[in-house]
Amino acid sequence: MENAASRDSSNNTQNTQDHIKTLEGTEAVKKLKDLATSAENCFFCTNIKTGLPLSVRPMSVLQVDDAGNLWFMSHNDSNKNGEIAQDPFTHLFFQEHKNSGFLNIYGITEIVTDQAKIDELWNPLLKVWFQGGKDDAKISLLKVVPTNVYYWDTKHGEAIAFIKMAASIIIGKTMDDSVEGNLEF
Repeated sequence: MENAASRDSSNNTQNTQDHIKTLEGTEAVKKLKDLATSAENCFFCTNIKTGLPLSVRPMSVLQVDDAGNLWFMSHNDSNKNGEIAQDPFTHLFFQEHKNSGFLNIYGITEIVTDQAKIDELWNPLLKVWFQGGKDDAKISLLKVVPTNVYYWDTKHGEAIAFIKMAASIIIGKTMDDSVEGNLEF
């Protein structure tokens, strides 16, 4: 299942097959966890099907569980939660580094009020947004269940990719170190 729109936007001049790698199962979940948790923020988009324009806000993922679901914390009376209640389809965009570590996630979001899960995900920095601590009555969780995930990354890490880019400029030959593909759970 290849994402043609994502593939067509690539500027790779080499054989595209050398750069396409679909990851499945635990390997896909590991890549999702690595990229999503190392990115400081994501753009969390709601109101996709029911509203124009869609709503976008920065958010930080608290956890990517072993099934590949992404967990966020939100105020239960926020516009975001209201939009999700009307239209659960969400789109998330993550960027780990300037030139690598991109995720494009389309999924369905559930609003969860499970206190045990809130306790599990709570960290003291969240008190900035929830003054009542982990027992704040306004806390809800957003569980994003991905239905389509596409990634772009480097094959050998940021340092090797930089060296290859510099060498490519010097010798005038394409030495792209990128890899991209679907993540299937």
